[in-house]
Amino acid sequence: MSYEAKLKELGLEMPEAPKPVAAYVPAVKIDKYVYTSGQIPFVNGELKYKGKVGGGVSEADAYEAAKVCALNCLSVIKAQIGSLDNIERVVKIVGFVNSASGFNMQPKVVNGASELIGQIFGDAGQHARSAVGVNELPLDATVEVEMIVKVK
Repeated sequence: MSYEAKLKELGLEMPEAPKPVAAYVPAVKIDKYVYTSGQIPFVNGELKYKGKVGGGVSEADAYEAAKVCALNCLSVIKAQIGSLDNIERVVKIVGFVNSASGFNMQPKVVNGASELIGQIFGDAGQHARSAVGVNELPLDATVEVEMIVKVK
């Protein structure tokens, strides 16, 4: 099954690639790799998840925010390469979690992105990863995710 078909089977729609909120491009393709800029949980142009995990935002909501960020990463990758079916392998995911003091479950939050990628890409979605707690994120976003993929 194609990755595009798998996305639909999961009941997900590819969002329109979010526009940058500062002086950068959403993704850069070099040779057979696409590197995304950090994507925050924009849905239809609005930031859906704001605030600190462990300080007003639940771990479950942050997990969902990470899924939105991963979909946004895929949308900017698709804009670079034409189709998700052109992805050979998801290489790395980096997740940043806007964390209240004492919150240390960043890996569980970033699992939202990792598990979604695994559902879509199967073995080709097994990736290296970092999950980092930070004091602040742009626009008070709950999560920010960046991704590196290898293309066919």
